[in-house]
Amino acid sequence: MKNKLALQICGTGSGVGKSVIAAALCRIFLQDGFRTSPFKAQNMALNSYVTRDGREIGRAQAVQAQAARVEPSADMNPILIKPMSDRKAQIILKGKPLANMSVYEYVEYKREAKKEVLASFNRLSREYDIVVIEGAGSPAEINLRSHDIVNMEMAKRAHAPVILVGDIDKGGVFAWLVGTLELLSREEKTMVKGFIINKFRGDKRLLRPGIKFLEKKTGIKVLGVIPYFKDIRIPEEDAVPLEKRADSKKSMANLEELLDIAVVNLPHISNFTDFDALENEPDVTLRYVSSAPELGSPDVVIIPGTKNTIFDLHYLRRSGIAEAIRRLQLENPSLCITGLCGGYQMLGECIYDEDSTESAKKETRGLRLLPVATVFKRKKILSQVRAREIASGTTVSGYEIHHGRTRMLNGCLPVFRVTERRGKKTSALEGASLENGRVWGTYLHGVFDADGFRRIFLNRIRHGKGLRLLGSSSSDPDREFDKLAGLVRKNLNLKLLYKIIKKGV
Repeated sequence: MKNKLALQICGTGSGVGKSVIAAALCRIFLQDGFRTSPFKAQNMALNSYVTRDGREIGRAQAVQAQAARVEPSADMNPILIKPMSDRKAQIILKGKPLANMSVYEYVEYKREAKKEVLASFNRLSREYDIVVIEGAGSPAEINLRSHDIVNMEMAKRAHAPVILVGDIDKGGVFAWLVGTLELLSREEKTMVKGFIINKFRGDKRLLRPGIKFLEKKTGIKVLGVIPYFKDIRIPEEDAVPLEKRADSKKSMANLEELLDIAVVNLPHISNFTDFDALENEPDVTLRYVSSAPELGSPDVVIIPGTKNTIFDLHYLRRSGIAEAIRRLQLENPSLCITGLCGGYQMLGECIYDEDSTESAKKETRGLRLLPVATVFKRKKILSQVRAREIASGTTVSGYEIHHGRTRMLNGCLPVFRVTERRGKKTSALEGASLENGRVWGTYLHGVFDADGFRRIFLNRIRHGKGLRLLGSSSSDPDREFDKLAGLVRKNLNLKLLYKIIKKGV
């Protein structure tokens, strides 16, 4: 097979499994000896990641790079759109904030954006043997076709054959696949070279009549039927609604030994993958709550990151969640309240936004659960860090993505000492905690991915409840990618897929 090839994975809609299929193919191609890179021209997501050189990209592309065992770069996701409201978003260009734009402002800007997108793709194409391109949403959105830079237009520019993925678990997969094809132009239809039916439960023999019909109707082969899986720990796609991620795991014999963690499902929640490792712990049930009654009586309340701290802070008050958290704090002496990034800012006394970075309001009262104050600055902090928890000496790795600068007031203690930032040695205090540790916050995304720190955190809660302490459980993302690749390899016609890639369009 010659070098410098590309393949595009499109879907019948959002949340059908494009990101996971792309990650699986990145690992399969790597296993087969090809240097592989992921690419997504434009990603609308609040789950983001900071690269080693301090640039912000979609979390999905960082995961796919991890599957390919290559260092994530801004070229893999040259445009990241982070919604701030229904009509406005922050545009991240090549990993750096460009501007806050309305929908129409961004559509106008797309002419310039297209040049940057193609330049990034061309750099990756020169460096890697195969570039796995992920589309966005559906390629059949008629209203977006004239200014498309991420679906069929991208495939055309990259000379990349398209594989169309449909989710059978949602129902109506054959109508979705045929309907998507029907809405494409004649030229675009010829670029679709195969179908993948994703998330199938049951006996594949039941699908034979449907597959036979689909192939006869369209003249396009079904390359594989991928089973629905629950035992492979790969981060969810950004489009998966959090309310559908309710934890049903009850693995411990005594349910009273399970820890109940409630994560507040903020309107602009970001980086909810921060909690995947917690969710996978055998002694944890983790749930996302959107109202005061849903809170119940948890052992831990986490206020996560957000793209719009001020709006979501007001939401906490309007919804009654803020008052419910205060009431729980008084009623439960062992309750732990944790804030990450925007959640950390909300826990404080006050947030100042003199430059209107997020809001026209210059000063907003916080929840006043933690004596810290935050000032928003126009310059965004983007950095990978290594740190040590001061109380235990445990090492963690993470990344910072924030406009805020937070300082401790009276009665606070720092949580971490940062030892390395962007690959350079440093020594800086980070985070804040009340002396009893019941309320604490940090800017470090990814701290719960550290096996040692995660278990120390959970055991502190267990100790407060008088429960037995547990040993650390280890997570190995690389092993999970191998499991994913094995599943997809077993259920995909790879011989035909390689033939499609080689032939191109």
